[in-house]
Amino acid sequence: MAIEPGRGSEPARYALRAGDWRIDLNERLGRPLRLTWSGAIACTHCGRATKKSFAQGYCYPCFKKLAQCDTCIVKPETCHFFAGTCREPEWAERHCFQPHVVYLANSSGLKVGITRGTQVPTRWLDQGAIQALPILEVATRQQSGLVETLFKEEVADRTNWRAMLKGEVASLDLVEERDRLLPRLDGGLAALRERFGAEAIRVVDAAPVSLDYPVVEYPRKIVSHNFDKQPVVEGTLMGLKGQYLILDSGVINLRKFTGYEVTLEAA
Repeated sequence: MAIEPGRGSEPARYALRAGDWRIDLNERLGRPLRLTWSGAIACTHCGRATKKSFAQGYCYPCFKKLAQCDTCIVKPETCHFFAGTCREPEWAERHCFQPHVVYLANSSGLKVGITRGTQVPTRWLDQGAIQALPILEVATRQQSGLVETLFKEEVADRTNWRAMLKGEVASLDLVEERDRLLPRLDGGLAALRERFGAEAIRVVDAAPVSLDYPVVEYPRKIVSHNFDKQPVVEGTLMGLKGQYLILDSGVINLRKFTGYEVTLEAA
């Protein structure tokens, strides 16, 4: 799904991507929706048919050869570019050697995260965060992973997706949390600046961002739909948050099924 921040006090705008088409989902809140998987899966990189999707949309050969599927994407602190073993050095230069932001967010409680500077605020919307605050800017993805590792000693780096989808998340003072955490990690940050240069890791003076989502009603109990087990998913569309459709029959993470051939029927 494509997500854009809402204007002013409006909630985020959601569109379902279907080839060259964009289907406005906000306009379909409160209306029946039916998604049917044909059984076909295509690799989002090379287009070949695959019986199983790896890393949310890739065939096995692409999963094994593409840099964007390597373990260092999930754990950027393990970057092995300078060891000469990067799968695609040119791709890494375009994507990993770009400014990254280390941020605090509130999706199911306080968490730390990283993203390329160009992915703000898209990354926060993808995670279903209701608040976010950039705290540091770093020169490369590897450095962002090293900084995040420091923060993980003090704060979680995961979202409890069930709590996020229930909408029972209390507001936090992210500026206060930032000011609490930075002094505690001052020694580790100083060591990274000594390693990479004083300007490689910079404190960001930014205001907290609040994010809202188009939800008519949050579910009391989370039931998760899965195309691999149930090719037809249908119900009344009650909300959109993160990469989830919230139906009165359950929720489904559409990103998990990237590359699946799905037919959409909407009233």
